[in-house]
Amino acid sequence: MPDDCIFCSIVAGDAPATIVDEDEHTIAFMDIHPWTRGHALVIPREHHKNLYEIDEETLCQVMTAAKRLALKVRDTLDADGVNLLNSTERAAWQTVFHFHVHVIPRYEDDPLELPVRPQEGDPDEIKEIAEKLRG
Repeated sequence: MPDDCIFCSIVAGDAPATIVDEDEHTIAFMDIHPWTRGHALVIPREHHKNLYEIDEETLCQVMTAAKRLALKVRDTLDADGVNLLNSTERAAWQTVFHFHVHVIPRYEDDPLELPVRPQEGDPDEIKEIAEKLRG
């Protein structure tokens, strides 16, 4: 556990958090900078820097907890939908380097929008990238 990890401090009970769900592997708590009403984070109790470093078993535990929380926000907050968001590395907006998933309740009238508008891709470039990814 890194000494400067705020999420590890929350797990240890050394930093404040408004916990809304927990089990032996994960903790979910309210985001202190919510994008919508009910925005929360789900983290593993163990420190993993990001998606690249988390093991599959722990990743599954976090995603199971995220689904559990998504169902709770749907059923208790009358959310019309939910976004799950993970950011890996600074270029992708990761600011706390302890793996976490944002559970963001969505409402028909909320102001949250995608940061970009989908645009038609270049079919040749898409095919070339797909070939590279297939190896």
